[in-house]
Amino acid sequence: MTTLPIIALLYDFDRTLSPKDMQEDSFIPSIAMPSAQFWHESNGMAEAHHMDKVLAYMYLMLKKSKEKGRSIRREAFQEYGRSVELFPGVPQWFDRINEYGACQGYQIHHYIISSGLMEIIEGTEIARFFKAIFASAYYYDETGAAQWPALAVNYTSKTQYLFRINKGILDVNRDEEVNTHMPDSIRPVTFPRMIYLGDGFTDVPCMKLVRENGGHSIAVYQGQTNESIAALMKDDRVDCVFPADYRTGSALDQYVHHVIDKITANDRIQKIYLEQKEAISAIKL
Repeated sequence: MTTLPIIALLYDFDRTLSPKDMQEDSFIPSIAMPSAQFWHESNGMAEAHHMDKVLAYMYLMLKKSKEKGRSIRREAFQEYGRSVELFPGVPQWFDRINEYGACQGYQIHHYIISSGLMEIIEGTEIARFFKAIFASAYYYDETGAAQWPALAVNYTSKTQYLFRINKGILDVNRDEEVNTHMPDSIRPVTFPRMIYLGDGFTDVPCMKLVRENGGHSIAVYQGQTNESIAALMKDDRVDCVFPADYRTGSALDQYVHHVIDKITANDRIQKIYLEQKEAISAIKL
């Protein structure tokens, strides 16, 4: 049986698929703390102690949970994910895009690359649609309690996961293989078949890398366009910007369909070129 080629849709999570930071829907309310105060304390701690901001929020989540008597087991963090709000159309988006890709002769694989917490994402209603979730996560001890960051994903380290997807090395423990040479012809997901969706400057390294290697980068926003979104377009960091509306017929929905059409056309053109080149090479001149 012939395996269909893969088109990869890569998503940030907070403010890309969800209107807020994922902690704000249920975790922060559970510790009876205003969201602004939590982030002020987290960012202040990062600045005062020269910490990575991701490590700071992960530390503060554990500290506040213990102070308030909240569970720090994986299941508790996953439960917070069940309350995460999503943008309009997100729950129906994946099946619809998968179906459209299949009609064009492709498998559509969806991936998360996020600085948010993996366990919360795992608890959302859309977790089942992702081939892999690359996000920050805790190490849990033998009692099942979170003790230490197992993985912290910040905006610069996000780019490594593009190469993992490109080479099909999804296990984060397989570090050496990411930098090992692999011919482009056997990489399961080529960059021109990648579509990256993000919401702002923390996504710039991924957006730029995907775009420079022939893929497509899209910025989404809520409300009105702002200076940061306009700058992404002005500085050629992204191909287009759209409201974060994933419903059927939205501008974003139509554009992603167009990108899939473009990938299809480019692959057909390349196939004709290679067939003709091979035929001509066989002719003795």
